[in-house]
Amino acid sequence: MKITDLGRLEGPVVLWGGALGNLSALLALRDVTRDEGIAGGNILFTGDLAGYCAEGEACADMVRRRGWRGIAGNIEKQLADGGADCGCGFAAGSICDTLSVKWWAHTNATLSTASRYWFAGLPDLVVFEHADRRYAVIHGGVTDVSRFLWPVSRQPEFAEEIGAIEAEVGPVDGVVAGHCGFGFQRVVAGRRWINAGVIGMPPNNGVPGGQYVRLDQKGAHIRRLSYDPAPSVAAMRRAGLTQGYNDALTTGRWPSEEILPDEMRRKVMAR
Repeated sequence: MKITDLGRLEGPVVLWGGALGNLSALLALRDVTRDEGIAGGNILFTGDLAGYCAEGEACADMVRRRGWRGIAGNIEKQLADGGADCGCGFAAGSICDTLSVKWWAHTNATLSTASRYWFAGLPDLVVFEHADRRYAVIHGGVTDVSRFLWPVSRQPEFAEEIGAIEAEVGPVDGVVAGHCGFGFQRVVAGRRWINAGVIGMPPNNGVPGGQYVRLDQKGAHIRRLSYDPAPSVAAMRRAGLTQGYNDALTTGRWPSEEILPDEMRRKVMAR
């Protein structure tokens, strides 16, 4: 496991992930961090820069050139290793698994050698200190990079990952994760679990836009990222990526809820 210790970070920190090839969302995040005066070294990502949308190479190139730091998600790992699929953790034959075939082929075909090389060098886990607290940054989990931990997952599942993290890097006060697509916070055995959500897809709530986290002296704050998705939707159409994720950028609803726990599906929540 590749681990990077960033030491102590001063000032506000922006934690984000899941650009998923959505350049419109990434440009919006750039503008937010610029307008709020966030130092480049304080902008940390949780992986999955490429993905469902069409502009994975543009996203990777922009983040690399700006020197933003972060970790490799399953998508970075698979692209660096020449993987046959995204390694997202979708059940074989599921709708998400089927839909991934086309966007993965596009992403794999359009990613540069420079981006693959950069992905290969990204750490699996990052540690930093902020406001007298120590945090670890991961993707889905340490036991499984593509593990889905949801807002409704059981405490022992989070505790297992925290134990695995602390076995690698020692005690932490908080964990910053991504992968599942929902920004949320939980407290597990005195440690704060912070999922930064993703910027490149809405959190299936019927509202366009993404999520990220701002960390300051008072703690972690989940924020909505608003942007115009039209340029990225157009790029998806030009690439033939019209299997439903293009519509999700404007409707705020995922093309499938198969992967979600039952209690997070709309038909259950509407009862």
